[in-house]
Amino acid sequence: MSMVDPSIDKLAAMVDSKYTLVILAAKRAREITVPTENAEEKEVSTAFKEIYAEKITYERPSNI
Repeated sequence: MSMVDPSIDKLAAMVDSKYTLVILAAKRAREITVPTENAEEKEVSTAFKEIYAEKITYERPSNI
């Protein structure tokens, strides 16, 4: 059983690396300042769910 729902493996498959996943989630978690529907849920969990629902996307610059 994973501590994160959706699991890190599912989330990592949606991005190019686990590093990208962590950066996306951290940036989004810092943006979340209003209470969510589930006040018990942490900001990072909300960010992971948004990434899984494809509400959060990223684009890798072509010069890297």
